[in-house]
Amino acid sequence: MNTTVRSAATATDIDVLRVFCAGDGRHGNRLGVVRDARTHPDEASRQALAKELGFSETVFVDDPERGIVDIYTPGLRLPFAGHPLVGAAWLLDLEVICPPAGEVWVRGDGEFTWIEARAEWAPPRTLRRYGSAAEVDALDVPEPGEWIYAWAWEEEAAGRIRARAFPGRGDGIDEDEATGAAALLLTAELGRALNITQGRGSQLLTAPGPDGIVELGGRVRLEGTLTR
Repeated sequence: MNTTVRSAATATDIDVLRVFCAGDGRHGNRLGVVRDARTHPDEASRQALAKELGFSETVFVDDPERGIVDIYTPGLRLPFAGHPLVGAAWLLDLEVICPPAGEVWVRGDGEFTWIEARAEWAPPRTLRRYGSAAEVDALDVPEPGEWIYAWAWEEEAAGRIRARAFPGRGDGIDEDEATGAAALLLTAELGRALNITQGRGSQLLTAPGPDGIVELGGRVRLEGTLTR
């Protein structure tokens, strides 16, 4: 995908990734990464670009060497989000990435990129358990108002979960394809490693660690580049 639209004196290149892809490389949550955030130096311009792109999140890289990043949904700025940090860390080949919430350590393990984070950094979500994966699959998108993470065991002994996520913000993202922050919260609540299938077939892996740390991992693919 290579789309070029030059409507301003300074063009901005945006790498488009898919984060938490399935084993065959499909699915994953789309993410925009602006490697040179100087083209959008203030919060208002960043928010406007995130809204224009319409991805669940867009990341602005303020310092690629120190891993300082800024994260936006189409309607608000976030101190922490899972799939933007996994994606940006993979793209920039970082060992540490620093959103406003705090320092996040990164490691690679074969085809997976892992981050370490604290569940309390994640924005609040309602974790709603259902009796079966089929019930989760059959859910309609609820009315805006509450951020709902719907989940059910597919195979409890193996830690396999089926999940869907409904942000409920009324910003055009009716269902989130893969939600790292919610996976952190669920892992902290259940206290065990999880293998989560979310959305159309995205895969998220988690593992609780010491001192309230949770590891979150997934596959990342580069989809292409946009210019705005």
